[in-house]
Amino acid sequence: MLFRGVSSVNMDAKGRMALPVRYRELIQEISAGQVVVTIDIADRCLLLYPLNFWEEVQAQVDALPNMDPASRNVQRLLVGHAMDLEIDGSGRLLLPPLLRDHGRFEKKLILLGQGRKLEIWAEEVWAARRDAMLAEAGQPNGETAVGLQSISL
Repeated sequence: MLFRGVSSVNMDAKGRMALPVRYRELIQEISAGQVVVTIDIADRCLLLYPLNFWEEVQAQVDALPNMDPASRNVQRLLVGHAMDLEIDGSGRLLLPPLLRDHGRFEKKLILLGQGRKLEIWAEEVWAARRDAMLAEAGQPNGETAVGLQSISL
């Protein structure tokens, strides 16, 4: 029931992105084809959530104290850019222009499974980010996040 893996997809001139069948079927099953897409606040990509998963995230964001400037920024960015979308009869999503602009999307996109959500990246932006993360992971700096120290790959 979780999203995992990486897929290359195309976006047409109208901004429609075809979802791979494995994701489309899962989204149909868990949220009747209803999704929410918003910007990622750390990277130039979009986040795609099945509607019911997004509602859980939004409840957490809404609970943040809006008088705290950092919390208010997160609320403005995540909720303010969130768009309710529906998978069409051909298995596509129409990505709004403002969201496409944030991701710097052209034709080739990458869908990256992240458990309860998918990240949507411009192919060249993802390739650069992935390469940077791989280079960083290969640097022996002696520091590993505490939560990663117990994982064996």
